[in-house]
Amino acid sequence: MKSINRYLLLALTSAIGAPGVAYATPLQEEQAQRYIVQGASVGAASRAVTAAGGDVFKELPIIKGVGAELTDMEAGRLRAEGNLRVTRNFTVETNSWWARFLRSWWQDSSPAETETSAEPETDPDLVASSEPERSPAPETSSEPAASHTPAAAAEPEENTTSPAPTESESVQQAVRHNWESVACESSEHQKLDTCFPTLIGADQLHEQGINGDGVTVAVLDSGMWNKSHLIDDDNGYRVLAQYDVRNPTGDYESDIHDGSGHGSHVTSVIMSHETSESGKWNGIAPEADLVSVRAFDANGQSSYVDVIAALDWIVAHKDVFNIRVLNLSFSAPPRSYYYDDPMNQAVMAAWQAGIVVVASAGNTGPEPMSIGAPGNVPYVITVGAMTDNYTPGDASDDYVASFSSAGPTHSGFVKPEVVAPGGHIMAMLDGSNHKIALRHPEFVEPNHQEFFAMSGTSQAAAVVTGTVALMLQADPSLSPDDVKCRLIDSARTASVNGELAYSVLQQGAGLVDAIAAVNNTTRGCANQGMDISLDLSGSEHYYGPVNQHEGGAFYLVSPEGSEYTLWDGDYARGNGFLWSNGFLWSNAFTESNGFLWSNAFLWSNGFLWSDGFLWSNGFLWSNAHFETETADWGDTATASVNQWVDQE
Repeated sequence: MKSINRYLLLALTSAIGAPGVAYATPLQEEQAQRYIVQGASVGAASRAVTAAGGDVFKELPIIKGVGAELTDMEAGRLRAEGNLRVTRNFTVETNSWWARFLRSWWQDSSPAETETSAEPETDPDLVASSEPERSPAPETSSEPAASHTPAAAAEPEENTTSPAPTESESVQQAVRHNWESVACESSEHQKLDTCFPTLIGADQLHEQGINGDGVTVAVLDSGMWNKSHLIDDDNGYRVLAQYDVRNPTGDYESDIHDGSGHGSHVTSVIMSHETSESGKWNGIAPEADLVSVRAFDANGQSSYVDVIAALDWIVAHKDVFNIRVLNLSFSAPPRSYYYDDPMNQAVMAAWQAGIVVVASAGNTGPEPMSIGAPGNVPYVITVGAMTDNYTPGDASDDYVASFSSAGPTHSGFVKPEVVAPGGHIMAMLDGSNHKIALRHPEFVEPNHQEFFAMSGTSQAAAVVTGTVALMLQADPSLSPDDVKCRLIDSARTASVNGELAYSVLQQGAGLVDAIAAVNNTTRGCANQGMDISLDLSGSEHYYGPVNQHEGGAFYLVSPEGSEYTLWDGDYARGNGFLWSNGFLWSNAFTESNGFLWSNAFLWSNGFLWSDGFLWSNGFLWSNAHFETETADWGDTATASVNQWVDQE
């Protein structure tokens, strides 16, 4: 960031110098900051910046904007024009400020305060971050914490009546693997079994030849470790391109490396070609092709401009490398409606271009309304995290991870769509060089130094990204909406006696099931009622079906007008809702109020947004909750790829 000295030219008298000579006298030093300026076109935005006295440092065609260096006075001048959108672009730093802020806000707010805080203030200073991690407590170890199974957990009653499955349910059950027989090899073996592919059934698809072959996955992160099992598969070298947004060149074959380790870990989860002692692959889509794009540096730092520029490059090269899936394992605090966020606009453009976008929900749970951007984009597949509680062979004690961010979004959409394994995920990372491993050497696998345990929705998103690659190999004709629909329709919901174990705003449709997703044939159950082209053009915007009572509970109103309470905002573990006493990942169930889970109302409908729209209980979510030009969250509103979370 540069500093700009503004000089006032003063005509000085002969007492100071020669008559008529103008001297440049510095009045003050005004520091320029980096902004995103959007207009009718890149050219229009660039010309406006130059005319205001600023400097353009990067063009961002995907959002019809530019990255610009402006003083506050110059930025104000551009805002005053009325036909430009000016958003500040802060550097991302490593800390967990957002998590602390959300917890403080949720715990300290009275019902009345909660109502006025329903929408976050829009700050022009938007921050991007990759997510897995919050700093672990000193006592953290690789052993499961005793609190994972509280003695006070409620004992569910025996389920004596179960509805007969429909024909479609029977088909789904037929393609599911046996969740009670999941077993992972001991880490003492010569080769490690990472287990999470088995947890979602990907290992059985591998045996059928469904392994991601021919599908290109783009990973936007901190780069990648040029390690054999990451860059090679049975077909040889499978990295189609590497691109560093901070050091762009036309040579996409040059190694961009990874100083952080986050990008390498995520890539390993998606497509590691390493095998266990028994020959099981350690990645979800081990034969997929890779495009690695680096926007985060070794310290886990990035910015909105860099992330948007990376998304622009990916969309521009979609057809060159046949990119079908994009993994976004990062998150930022939402400071506007989803459609006003320039990073979200770029993500929406990727979805519109035909790329399936998978985003992490964020690591700021378990509080409600903690979904980050771009996970708050209603179109994309947002993924929360569950954990097997260190017992992969026993599904009854699994639970939604406490760090996993929860919905709804501030526009009323149900998020996340699904949850996936995200606790103590073992994947490849350079223990002797990557900064994450150097900061947390206790999580390097002692018998396998190339593997590292990490928890977060970043890892959960990577699991789903790999699953999408399997789905697209099996059926290349699937659109992004088709993929989202089938993932939701085939997920296994955590329930007991026909009731939810976790709110839909915590677990989404449930745990992703790779076998069922690949074999699913459902269409038309996702993103219905919304037009992404109109959304991007600004002609229409949408809100979801979820609302909030003044007392804090979240509810929805069905198309028939019936009201259903979704969640009171309490984390299930605090109420004894651990899945340790018979909770199962089931396919279909009915809530106690009779609302059938198979009803597509939750997932298929977006409603046309109106600034004057009043929720049925009088709780208004209006633009008045935003202070688009005056709000200032400050430099501390940051997060990063290195935001650590305790192992779960």
